[in-house]
Amino acid sequence: MSELHRITFDPQISSGRPTIRGMRIRVKDILELLAAGASHEEILEDYPALETADISAALEYAARQSDHIVLHIA
Repeated sequence: MSELHRITFDPQISSGRPTIRGMRIRVKDILELLAAGASHEEILEDYPALETADISAALEYAARQSDHIVLHIA
């Protein structure tokens, strides 16, 4: 089941960048922590308002954003 409903956009929060459930925790913040080697458990400890499904939502969002066509103009 998709968790994308957890990703929100609000111009008043983080300048409209994708966040988790309207909080000031950006998708980018979660992805950077994961890329730096933080475990899900460490992230949840550091951000008690987050839920496991929020981390899954951030990953799902990133995966969908990376799936785009690249056009080469000759």
